[in-house]
Amino acid sequence: MNARLQLVGLASAIVAAAVLVAPAQALTLKKDSITLPESTRVFPGDSAGAKAANTYCLMCHSVGMVMNQPDLGKAAWTVEVSKMKNVFKAPIPEDQVAVIADYLDSIKGKK
Repeated sequence: MNARLQLVGLASAIVAAAVLVAPAQALTLKKDSITLPESTRVFPGDSAGAKAANTYCLMCHSVGMVMNQPDLGKAAWTVEVSKMKNVFKAPIPEDQVAVIADYLDSIKGKK
């Protein structure tokens, strides 16, 4: 048996012994709460894009958070909105992705 294999075996035995000998620790859960900031600010306008952004984006983001993002082109906004839908599982209907991206491009697009 080579030295490396012996060391692995010894390390495994030490870990197993520590698990068997160590006293069981109870898992203690504690109740905690946080207060999230409140805002009544909404995306400006009454277009379909503004309505979609107010409906779907404000579930997780504030208007200020979105407006503090870099100015992006339409393609980049489409990627960002798609990421929110597909990766983070935001409940954005597929037909609203382009609507929101177009709107964000109109208010935060590259100039």
